[in-house]
This record gives sequence, C-alpha cells and structure tokens, in this order.
Amino acid sequence: MITIIFESHSTTTDNEARLASGHNDVELSDAGLQQSKELGERRKGEHFDVIFCSDLQRSYKTAELAFGDKYLIIKDARLRECDYGDLTQKAKELIDAEKPGRINEPFPNGESYTQTCQRMHEFLQDLLRDYDGKTVMIIGHRATQYGLEHNIEGVSIEQAVTAPWQWQPGWEYHLESL
Repeated sequence: MITIIFESHSTTTDNEARLASGHNDVELSDAGLQQSKELGERRKGEHFDVIFCSDLQRSYKTAELAFGDKYLIIKDARLRECDYGDLTQKAKELIDAEKPGRINEPFPNGESYTQTCQRMHEFLQDLLRDYDGKTVMIIGHRATQYGLEHNIEGVSIEQAVTAPWQWQPGWEYHLESL
C-alpha cells in the first residue's frame, strides 16, 4: 500500500485574476510564495519518501519553496492540470460552466477530463510498481485530484469534476491496487 498526501499548488497570479491557467505556466503570486512556506511549516514533522509534482512551475515551485532539498522532488507532466486549449487563461467562471460538458469531449484544441484521469491512472500504475510501502506527496492541480478521486476512491469522473471544491490542508489517499 502507498500512502499519498495530496496538496494543491499555491496561489498564482492567474488565480488572483480569476483566470483558468490550464497548461499556461503561470507564476506563484506573493500570497502563493507565502503559502508555499506555510506548507513546509505545516508538514515539518512528517516524512515523505518522495514528492511528485507537475512540470508546471506553480506546482514544482510550491514543492521547492516548501521543502527545499529535504526530499527528492520529481516533476511529471502527467500530473498537469487539464489542457483547456483555446480557453486557456479565460475566466474561471467560463471554465467552470464548461466542465460538465468536457468529461468525454475535449476542450477545443485541449483535452477532456477522461484524458486527464487516464494520465493519472498511468502515473498511479508506475507509483504502485516503484513505491509500494512508501509515503509520497503529490503537489498538483484540480485535475490531478480528480484523477486521484476517480482512480483510487472510485468516484465517477463527472462527480469528481462537478463536486464543490474547497481548499483544505491536504488530502490523504491509500493506494493498494488499480
């Protein structure tokens, strides 16, 4: 069994402007820089065998600022946010309204949530192969968590994508099989 601690990346300048970043590689805001340091403080007494994050800077910089070189930090593009394609950096409200219709149908020139969950499934297969018995942290995006909810908890993709979301100080998952 693998214990997974999921943390969302810290606040970005797009978050503050209420824009949906998707694959746009946006920077952390001043508030996000502070939140990253607070993550490190909050998790100071815990041990992780490795930290995984997406290759987008809002994810890996959250990890780097929180933990420095205390843990191995591995970037993996499969942990990215959904690719909103032509709707990248459009209003968050527009993307939220589009989400229910993008479970199987990709965003224009982007991807669907079924595709993001498949990326996560492949990542989790590798995790099972290489990290059995370990505790890992994943710092990612909403789509990353949708994939965890779907692949580990058995939540339908539609339910994961449309459920109300509220930040909390981490989520814990236990991965035994897929």
